[in-house]
Amino acid sequence: MQITVTGRHMEVTESLRDFALERVEHELADFPRILNAHVILAVEKHRQIAEVVVQGPHHLRVEAKDEATDMYAAITGAVEKTARQIERQTEKWQNHKGKEPLSHVEARTGAIEG
Repeated sequence: MQITVTGRHMEVTESLRDFALERVEHELADFPRILNAHVILAVEKHRQIAEVVVQGPHHLRVEAKDEATDMYAAITGAVEKTARQIERQTEKWQNHKGKEPLSHVEARTGAIEG
């Protein structure tokens, strides 16, 4: 997985970059097919904003944004939101494929009635 960290209107320090990389790798380790992740850090007045954009197979694109007074808390919140969204999307894909064929349902209801 390719991870990039950029800053808007700020200089990204080495400690912030390392923290963001570590959090993304740790939280998204359960999803091995992720192609790339982009962490965008921004400062607006007193707000610290972290945005995470993740791209994966089958046109999966997940974006999450979090805002806090501390940049580390904003990064953690955005990455956790991203992980929840990816998990929700993969559950939708898995549930969609797990439906029982109509012939089995008809056979089972016919056997109960007859």
